[in-house]
Amino acid sequence: MKIDILTLFPNMLDGFLNESIIKRAKENNLVQINLIDFRKYSLNKQNKVDDTPYGGGSGMVLMCQPIFDAVDALKDDDTTVILLTPDGKTYNEEVAKSLSLKKHLIIICGHYEGFDERIRSIVDMEISIGDFVLTGGELAAGIITDSIVRLIPGVISEESLDSESFSNNLLDYPTYTKPEEFRGLKVPAVLLSGNHKLIKEYREKEALLKTKNKRPDLLEKKD
Repeated sequence: MKIDILTLFPNMLDGFLNESIIKRAKENNLVQINLIDFRKYSLNKQNKVDDTPYGGGSGMVLMCQPIFDAVDALKDDDTTVILLTPDGKTYNEEVAKSLSLKKHLIIICGHYEGFDERIRSIVDMEISIGDFVLTGGELAAGIITDSIVRLIPGVISEESLDSESFSNNLLDYPTYTKPEEFRGLKVPAVLLSGNHKLIKEYREKEALLKTKNKRPDLLEKKD
C-alpha cells in the first residue's frame, strides 16, 4: 500500500512515521508513506496556497490550483482521494478496515479557515475524526494512517487483531500481567487456571459486559 499525505506542515508527522509499528511496516516494505508539501505545486511566485474568501469573512481559504495539481500528479487508476473535514463521515474501525484494502490513498490535510468548496469535486471520501475542530488535518491524518497501517496483512498478527476493541462490535476484554497481586488487587483466578475453554468464555463475557456498560450503542449495531 502507498499513502500520500498532502500537507503544508510535513514536519508535524515526521515523528510518528519513524517509530514503533509504522516504522517496522515501512522497513518491511509493507507500506510506503510520503509526506508531500503541496505548497511546491503552487504556481504563485511566493508559493502562495491560500487567499481571502469571496463574500468576505475572517481567515484564509486554501486555493484549488495547488491541491488539484498535486492530486493530478499523484493519482492513478487505483487511487482513493480522502479529504479531512469536520463535516465528513465520522471515522471508525469499519472505515479503517475498508481503507486498508486500498492500494493507494491520497489524504488531503486542510488548514487555515477552510478550503475552496470546489476541492470536494476531486475527492472520493470526506472523513472527520470527531465533532471537534483542529488547527489542521495533520493530526487526523496521523490517526487515520496509524489505524490503517496496523490492519495491513503482516504488520500485526491476526490473533492480535481479532481480539481488539471494535472487533465484532465489542470492546476488548480486560487484560492482566505479573504480578498476580498488586496493592491488594488480584488477577481473576480463571486467568491463572490454565483452562483455555473457561478463559475464552470469561473473556467473551467480560467483553460483552464492558461494551454494555461503556458503549451500548455498539451492541445495537451488533444486533
